[in-house]
Amino acid sequence: MAKKIIILNGSPRKKGNTSSITAEFIKGATEAGNEVEEFMLSTMKINGCIGCWKGGENSEHPCTQKDGMDEIYPKYKDADIVVLASPLYYWHISGFLKNAFDRLFAVAECDNYKNPVKDSILIMADEGSGFEESEFWYDNLEKHIGWKSVGKILCSNVTQPGDTEGKSELKEAYDLGKSIK
Repeated sequence: MAKKIIILNGSPRKKGNTSSITAEFIKGATEAGNEVEEFMLSTMKINGCIGCWKGGENSEHPCTQKDGMDEIYPKYKDADIVVLASPLYYWHISGFLKNAFDRLFAVAECDNYKNPVKDSILIMADEGSGFEESEFWYDNLEKHIGWKSVGKILCSNVTQPGDTEGKSELKEAYDLGKSIK
């Protein structure tokens, strides 16, 4: 059965290394018959969470803030798989992705603080190879919010757009997407 997949892409570059990896994932996933929608978070107005604890009162608009998240919320609720894609910034995911991820809490507020159970994938690119902090955070999503990881693509030693060309992680991303059924 086809899966609904959303990609929360925290890269500021539409044609950067993170996006080249997600493009291969999308190619494989759509060829396998899945429905994929990618959100380029850097092009959307998404405020950080303000910790108001007033979300969840309206399931159609879970957060009290009205911004780009209103486009993401219905797709997120309907998704089977959430792909978290980001370049590595100071040993962690980008601020664009962090803001959007934090704001997903409003959906949990709609259901007595229970997060929707999702499968997840982590896609990251880094000029070095220091993914440990991001992996620690990601690996604990199952414990903290009930998400199950179905894969990670961590691409090291890429700086400039195009540096992923010829890297094995592109095929890994394609194969991971193709494996989802």
